[in-house]
Amino acid sequence: MDKVNIAIIGCGGIAGAHRKGYEALWENGLREFQIVAACDVDEQKAADMAGAVAAFQGQCPEVYADVDAMLSSCSTIDAVDICALHRPHHILANACLEAGKHVTIEKPLAITLRAGKTMLDTAEKTGKLLYVAENYRRDIRNRAAKWAMDKGMIGAPRTFHFTDARERLWYWGWREHKQDAGAGWSLDGGVHFADLFRYYLGEVDELYAIVAAYNTTRYRDREAMADPVEVDVEDTTLALLKFENGVTGQWSSCSVAPGRETADRIIYGAEGSLEFGGGLQTRTQNLSSDELVEAYRKDVSHDEWERNFPRDIMDPIATELHDFIRWITTGEKAETDGLEGYKSEAIPIALFESHALNAPVKLADVEALKHELYQNEINEGLGLIA
Repeated sequence: MDKVNIAIIGCGGIAGAHRKGYEALWENGLREFQIVAACDVDEQKAADMAGAVAAFQGQCPEVYADVDAMLSSCSTIDAVDICALHRPHHILANACLEAGKHVTIEKPLAITLRAGKTMLDTAEKTGKLLYVAENYRRDIRNRAAKWAMDKGMIGAPRTFHFTDARERLWYWGWREHKQDAGAGWSLDGGVHFADLFRYYLGEVDELYAIVAAYNTTRYRDREAMADPVEVDVEDTTLALLKFENGVTGQWSSCSVAPGRETADRIIYGAEGSLEFGGGLQTRTQNLSSDELVEAYRKDVSHDEWERNFPRDIMDPIATELHDFIRWITTGEKAETDGLEGYKSEAIPIALFESHALNAPVKLADVEALKHELYQNEINEGLGLIA
């Protein structure tokens, strides 16, 4: 296939970043795609997206307010880019896969692993490609840090500490509700971090977590702290992780921490330390993030650089979209397929399952759906279990 005809499903929020990613590819001559449709339950959002796409590609995509209508009437679609809210991810993806379309979907894969497993199964059954948009690892700083680790610049990795603490009192809409988001920020944003843990350090074997919801009220009026809303997702997670290669780690996230904010994200090896996406320090050497990026750029081959940053494009959403399109057009395996997205999601899901069980959990068991105590309520709401 020389050119991929793509439909965008869900035209608010992150879809704007995807549109910019497509535009960056187009402007740099990477035009192995055409956006042929835009779909959103709010038809005006779909129309606005279509207009913004037409501004750079010339041709205006067709506008839809219903996915089924789009799939039945727009016969030219080869692939879909799903940027919709998290809850219907599996419903939308499965419908598109069953209709013979390749799928890229924003993280997380689904709001439960059981829902995500239906997507893996449908992709396998239909023979269509399922890709998960995971852009953090594509940032040049994370590429450079991974390169430094692979070069042995901090020695064999031993442990990591990943701590975020700050206060957020404003109401974030559907993300504040378990049945819509699956869990709190440690799933929503945490799946990005979990993907980085796997990218840098390999597979997690086991973890133990404590989870809390200290503040069940958020405010629509963030300035006056007025118009309160009751929420039911967690705001604090603390976890100990053990990796298959013997690396140990501590991951904590808290959004109810007034006063001093903390964002410490560091890996320690036998010879030094490395910040996630940052600089490197050993007993004899200290490299800033910029210096590390410069060293990485000088060392990597032309082919590796072009694979990661085609035409020197640095926008990580543009490069993830290019990875998906390349998978379709050339058959070259993409970096973050559905299984990768599933395994990365299993780590934050394991936090909540461990807390529900009050015991450590093996990641293999979580991935195999042997632990769903936390997820059962959501799966019931999704109609996935009786």
